[in-house]
Amino acid sequence: MKVEADIPRVRLYVKHPLGAGQPLALSRDQAHYLFNVMRLGPGEAVAVFNGLDGAWLTRVAEADKRGGTLECVRQIAPQHDPPDLWLLFAPIKKARTDFIVEKATELGVARIIPVQTRFTNSERIRQDRLQAHAVEAAEQCGATFVPEVAALERLDRLLAGWDDGRRILWADEGLAQGTGLGGLPHGAWAVLIGPEGGFAESERTRLAALPYVHPVSLGPRILRADTAAVAALTLWQAHLGDWT
Repeated sequence: MKVEADIPRVRLYVKHPLGAGQPLALSRDQAHYLFNVMRLGPGEAVAVFNGLDGAWLTRVAEADKRGGTLECVRQIAPQHDPPDLWLLFAPIKKARTDFIVEKATELGVARIIPVQTRFTNSERIRQDRLQAHAVEAAEQCGATFVPEVAALERLDRLLAGWDDGRRILWADEGLAQGTGLGGLPHGAWAVLIGPEGGFAESERTRLAALPYVHPVSLGPRILRADTAAVAALTLWQAHLGDWT
């Protein structure tokens, strides 16, 4: 389906089924954003998506400070899901963790899992806040899919229950040069990024012994954790993802 040229400048993620004539009730926060921040009024256009039905053109049917209603008009873009790629990363400082979630959404991941490693600086996250950042990033970058942000999980426990059908691209800061992605199969993958202090030796030993883990270098310079996440996702997408 061809994407129409007159896509509204305002995009909104909703948790409603989408179809022609479908009314969409707005939450108080959504109404505030549309009517107070963006200054929209009745009859004006909003693009909406729900992660399942593509993007739809809607019109403001009712506008109120505490709520309102949109009405679906027609689909303006088909559903486009990302590749079967997860991001596993050790949370760092708040703003930089937010950055990782936002950029992972923009670069196209299906799931984001914060992991607790030996040297992880942050022992807790606000899962709801990070999920909201993923939603906002999807709204801004034109995506029709919002990745799930999972709860923080210890790396050792995550690996203990891992499905070995999903390979892991491990950004190994200990490698002098990369082993390359040539010849690696397409399919289900996860990218693993460590904390600012790197992985503990016991973690490195365990990862290196797993047959489904593929270590890769991100170049001759030591990258910050947030930069490493962007670099590794870009590398994977360029070789094995939907950029090829």
